[in-house]
Amino acid sequence: MKYGLIAIVVVFVAACAQMLLKQGARKEYSPWWRQYVNGWVISGYAIMFAAMIANIWCMSKGLQLKELSIIEAMSYFFVPALSWLFFREPINRRKALAIGIIIIGVIVFFL
Repeated sequence: MKYGLIAIVVVFVAACAQMLLKQGARKEYSPWWRQYVNGWVISGYAIMFAAMIANIWCMSKGLQLKELSIIEAMSYFFVPALSWLFFREPINRRKALAIGIIIIGVIVFFL
């Protein structure tokens, strides 16, 4: 279970990396290629790479792929929550219901 908790933290970190990518995409750059090569984007992808390595490490320590796949579904909670917090993106009732169903599914899987 220890590695499952680590995997949840890794999913949260990957969601934070997505916020960096979004921040990098919000700005207009000249020349065009700077849209893909700037500090926000590079740091976002570097954190995503570190999260991938951490996931592989968790699996090497005994976390099963089927468990990790379910834990990864927590990103459907973390990403909307962080995007609401940092970018004020709205979460309507339908999205909230869907997020709730996903969280219930994750809980039921591990019971």
